[in-house]
This record gives sequence, C-alpha cells and structure tokens, in this order.
Amino acid sequence: MNSNLTDCRRSARSSILPATRDAQPRGNSGDSDSLSTSEGAHSEEFRSKSNYRPSFDEDKSISEISDNLPTSRDQPTHVFLRTSTVHPQPNVPEEADAVTKKAPISWRELPRKDQLFVITLARLSEPLTQTSLGSYLFYQLQSFDPSLPNSTIAYQAGIVQAAFPAAQFLTAILWGRVADHEHGGRKRVIYLGLLGTMLSIIGFGFSHSFATAIAFRCMGGMLNGNIGVMRTMISEIIKEKKYQSRAFLILPITFNIGVIVGPVLGGLLANPVASYPSLFGPGSMLGGKGGILWMQRWPYALPNLMSAVFLLWSGLGVILFLEETSELRSHKTDLGLRIGQWMCGHIFRRKFAAEAGYSAVPTDEWTAATSLELQPTRTTTYTTGDAQLENLRKAPRQKLPFRRIWTRNLIITLFAHGLLAMHVGGFNSLWFIYLSTPRYNPRKPNPPGFKPHGFVHFTGGLALPPPRIGAALAVLGVIGITLQLFIYPQLSHRLGTAKSYRIFLGLFPLSYALAPFLSRVTSWAQPPDGVSGPWVWMAIMVVLFIQVLARTFALPCTTILINNVSPHPSVLGTVHGIGQSVSSLTRTFGPILFSWVFGKGLDMGIVGLAWWLMSAVAIVGCAVAQGVTEGDGHELLLENEIRRDDGTVQLVNA
Repeated sequence: MNSNLTDCRRSARSSILPATRDAQPRGNSGDSDSLSTSEGAHSEEFRSKSNYRPSFDEDKSISEISDNLPTSRDQPTHVFLRTSTVHPQPNVPEEADAVTKKAPISWRELPRKDQLFVITLARLSEPLTQTSLGSYLFYQLQSFDPSLPNSTIAYQAGIVQAAFPAAQFLTAILWGRVADHEHGGRKRVIYLGLLGTMLSIIGFGFSHSFATAIAFRCMGGMLNGNIGVMRTMISEIIKEKKYQSRAFLILPITFNIGVIVGPVLGGLLANPVASYPSLFGPGSMLGGKGGILWMQRWPYALPNLMSAVFLLWSGLGVILFLEETSELRSHKTDLGLRIGQWMCGHIFRRKFAAEAGYSAVPTDEWTAATSLELQPTRTTTYTTGDAQLENLRKAPRQKLPFRRIWTRNLIITLFAHGLLAMHVGGFNSLWFIYLSTPRYNPRKPNPPGFKPHGFVHFTGGLALPPPRIGAALAVLGVIGITLQLFIYPQLSHRLGTAKSYRIFLGLFPLSYALAPFLSRVTSWAQPPDGVSGPWVWMAIMVVLFIQVLARTFALPCTTILINNVSPHPSVLGTVHGIGQSVSSLTRTFGPILFSWVFGKGLDMGIVGLAWWLMSAVAIVGCAVAQGVTEGDGHELLLENEIRRDDGTVQLVNA
C-alpha cells in the first residue's frame, strides 16, 4: 500500500507544471523518472521566468506540495493539478471492495453551493410561472369567447402551451452560441431570459384575446434560452462525474418545487373578485363600493403579477451574485458581481473575497493520494508575470467546428431526448385540460345522444375548479421531490445513468394508458359538479406516482447524457442549446397534437384517444433509447490535443 502511495506522489510531482501552449507532450505521467529531456528543459525555462522554485523532497506529502503553490486573487486563470486517473489497485481485497462500493455522494459534499443556490433560484422562477397557468388557463380562454365549445377551448389551450417552446425552438441555438461567445456569456443569457419572461407574463395576464395571449407567450419563449445555459453552467461548476448525478438533480427538484407552488398560487389568485368577493368585490373591505376595477377587468392578471415579482428578484440575484463560468469571459470585470459582494460586505459586516472558491477536502489518505486536484477556483494560479498572463488570456482558443458536432451518439441521444420532451410536455399540457374538461352528463350528453359503451367508448373530464386543479397539479411536485430526495440517488448510483434512463422510460406508456380511466372512477359528486371522494383522489395519486417516478429518473438522466455526449468542451453550450432547441420543437408539436386529438376524441366520445396516442409515442421513445450510450464529453480531438494513456486529454504545441 505504501509503495502505491509513493507512486502516486511521484505521479503528482510529474504533473505539477502547467500545460501551456508551448509545452511538449508528456505522454503518460505515471512516474516522475519518465520525463523527457525536452520537458526537463521546458521545466527549467518555466522556473527561470516565473521565479517559481518549489522544492520536492522524496517524503513530502501531497498537501505540502500544494501549499507551496503561489496564488493571486487578481489573476483569474484556472489551473488544475491532477494525478493519473488510473488508480493503483489495492493489495488487500477488502480495500478494493471499499473503493468499488463507495456510497453515493451526499448533498453536503457538493462544491460551490453558493453558485448552485443562485442557479436554483433562477430555475425555480420559470416552472413556478409556467405551471401557474395550468390552474386557470382553460377558464381564461373561455372568458375570451364563452360561446366556444369545450373541444375548441382544449385545442386553444394546447396552442397557448406550445407557443412558448415554439419560440424557444427558433432562438435556443442562438442563445447557446451567445453563451459560448466572448461578448455574451452564460450569466448574461440567463438574466436576459428572466427579464424577458417577466415582461411576457405581465402582458399575458392583461390579455383580452386569444391572439394577444399567443403573442406574449411567443415573446417569452424567444427571449428565454435559460435551460440549456443553466445545464452548461452546472457542468462547468461541477466538473467531476461523481458529483454530477446530484448536481443535475437540482434542476428537476427545483422544477417540482415550482410545480407545487405555481399551480396553488395560480389557483388561489385567479379571478380574485369571484373567489374572494368579501375582500375584492363590490362593497368589500378592500374593493370599496364598486370593487377593485382592474381585477374585474383583468381577472387573471394577479397571479401573473406575483410571478413577475419573483422573476424580478431572481434576475437581480443572478446579476449580483452569479459568477460567469465561460473561460472566454472569466477575466473580464463583472460590475454586478462586485456590487453584490459590496452589499454582502455591508449587510453581514464582513468582507467576502472577490474571487473566492470552494473545494472538497479529502477525508482519507487513499482519496488524498489518488485524486490530487486543486478545484477550479479563481484564486489558484502560477505567478508567471503580467505579460505572460496577458498573452495566455489573448491566445486564440480553438473551437470544434459546428459541422463536426453531429456525431452518431449525439444524434441518437437528441432523438430520444426529443421524444421524451414531446410526451412529457404533452402530459403537462393535457393533464390540466383533462382536469378542467366538464364531466359526461347523461342528462345533457356531449356529443348529443352519446352513451358510453365498450372498453374505450367513454368521454368527459373531471370538471375540477381552479383551486382543486392547483392541488391536483401540486401533487406532481410533492411526489417528485420525495422520489428525487430518497429514491433517485440510491438507484441511480447502483444502476448508472444510461441503464436508469432506459429502464424508467418504460413507465411512461403505462401512466398515459391509465390516465383517461379516471373518468370512470366512482365519485361522490354528480355531474355537472366536479369529481370528489377518496377513490378519485387515490386513483389520481396512482397515475401521478407512475408518471412522476418515470420522470424523476428520465429527466436528470437525459440531461447528464446530453452533457456527456458533447463531442468537445468548446461546444458544450452549443450542444445544450441544440438539446433545448430539439426539446422546444417537440414540446411545441406535442401539446398541439395531443390537445387537437383530445378535442376530436371528445367529439367522438373517446376521451382516451389522445392519451393512448401519447402512450404510443412513449413506446417509440423507449425503443430509440436502447441505442443511447454515455459519452465522456471529449469524443473528438482538435489538432493541438492528444489523448493520453490514462484517458485524459492534453494540450500540445499548436
């Protein structure tokens, strides 16, 4: 065991010097004695220019070596020091088992929690605002033209839901390119998306026609490319794969929190004059003699205004506290970040380091010896002189051409991702339409003269009012968070990303096939009143549990797969932009197609027609997913890159 640790220390010493553009290829750095003559010359040149002369003793520990490295808080150069990724095999079988069966990473072990919190806040604002619409959208569209039949309202609701991702499809790749550009950046794209969404939902809340509502939904989608950029930032903040299953789970958990709060907020605040006449209506405490006029004129503006306030705070949080992760902009001054740090210093009466970073401290000797790494903070750098640093910053960075992005694995992964987004987005749209649709009333059948018969010939929704729709939608989030916190980490760690993805995709068809049969569950209330009673809510819970269980595993896994299928790190933002564009396209067609089929099914007396079509799409997605494999994020090499024997990629002379 001691000999293995000594080999690791030697390996660490051989990789202490940074790989600059003038460095020679090292080959395998498994032993310090294997350094070539040219590399030794280069090392001497580096020491002479930088006045950096660390002394390495044979028995000096790794921590002592890393402590000797000079740092500067004014130089934002990212430096990584790693040993070979080929770990020495333990001599004792029990030690090997301990390494193999290491417990999954806990939430407390995640690095850079401050940055993850800001991204979480920004992500939370979007599902909160988008899902709040579901509680009242059917009734808002009905208020535009009360003479329209239910089938037409259902189709319009699908179009409204699809307008946002349709506009995203047109601009998602563009936002991804802006995020990768030196004059753009990840942070700028995110806060522009939040502010654009804020303006769009304010306009939507004050809409008086179907066309105006569509226009504002499209506006919000065009200005928002945040999902792909947030995924890119998380992958750049959390670089090690062992943390990724936890880190990428943050976005789905945040989505489920929004799914809980958003529908409840929308259901409680929609049409406040009718819901709370004693507070806002004529002669009320707050409304006065005539009631609050703007609430009467725009009955669905209040929940959108509340969402806009949350979006505004999220945007300010991003501007003031989120750090840029793009290497092309990491050296540029961030005025918003400086203001945020100044505010924190005055509020908490202490000074925060302007470029502080965090790194996990190894808890045992084996980890310390086999995974030496200075985390990518902005404090760790070599003192090489201002002129040399400026040259390194201005050095042209190679980027994989757009035409070379399209590897076979990327195409298959995007195809499976698109099908998943299509039926999941279709479910999110169709579910609240189904909950809002009036029940089948035998005294006034719709279609006229229809009588349920056979296994599939039945119709009608659940006729739930907005507050109960909000509760039914919130159940999605409650189940999702529970599964993501207690079930996903353990099973995902045991099964792996790709296997978990393939297995749990098979649950989607089952949940979609069962959903329409909720109309046939015994209810305490008689139509046309909305359904009620324990049997109905137990059936709703069963359907939602199956769907959310599948979604809990599928959505984080597809995000990790897209992140790792990127053929080169230089196009990571672009790949996530393409992924968002693909999902936006299919999330556009999904709600429109399924809501149109749902309306046709109502006219035919087959309410399950759209649900069973959705189940068929999910089955096709399961079949495509069998060809998906997990990549390493660096499948293709540029001219000045080589892949070493240990699998890592090293920069060589251009």
